[in-house]
Amino acid sequence: MAQTFRAPEIVEIARREGKVTVEELAERFGVTLQTIRRDLTELADAGRLERVHGGAILPSSTTNIGYEDRRILNSQEKVDIARACARELPEDCSVFLNIGTTTEAVAAELLNHRNLMAVTNNMNVANILAGNADCQVIVTGGSLRRSDGGLVGNITTDTIRKFKFDYAIIGCSALDNDGDLLDFDIHEVGVSQAIIAQARHVFVVADHTKFGRSAPARIGSLASVDVFFTDRPIASRLRAECDAWGTRVVYGQG
Repeated sequence: MAQTFRAPEIVEIARREGKVTVEELAERFGVTLQTIRRDLTELADAGRLERVHGGAILPSSTTNIGYEDRRILNSQEKVDIARACARELPEDCSVFLNIGTTTEAVAAELLNHRNLMAVTNNMNVANILAGNADCQVIVTGGSLRRSDGGLVGNITTDTIRKFKFDYAIIGCSALDNDGDLLDFDIHEVGVSQAIIAQARHVFVVADHTKFGRSAPARIGSLASVDVFFTDRPIASRLRAECDAWGTRVVYGQG
């Protein structure tokens, strides 16, 4: 790249913080926004970073970025997605919410729903929904993954199979171009597959940074999903596939 002296430091910041933003880098290096955008584009072309709206993140691999970094990344877009999802959830229903920062955002939007039964393998979701006195909260149990408050393993899947949920709300780490839902943890994939199998209606919530990413483990396909909630238009080819599958695509609005 033309400005090679900035490249190593930009990549190091991304490793340390999980992401970089155009505005923060421009201020840090004392250059224009356009210059930083070119730097990030060249780093992305070289496979060292992955461009997202307003900045860049580390490229997809066999490991995900840190959970606290994911919470910050596109937080407003996740709120918009969560509100769109919550609007489609009726009161007086049972719902499962799995591990993920976007499902946590959905939980926060359900605090005023009445007569809910919420089952989760996400300790963060359970703590959020504890604030809704009209929501019965059931935690699956399982092995605690301290990095994100998730519960996984055989105990988790065995508990899930004891229920039949009206709605399942699940996230994913990546959405392949062919509509496959992907994740980094094979144990979490098994849990997600059990959730889908036990739900009458399946909702997927994922922001645009998941589009076209790669992760090694396959959960399933948007073909088996009733509604996909996201924040930006998906590729026209995938949209046509969703129409053929009967998968509705809903965009969150700020």
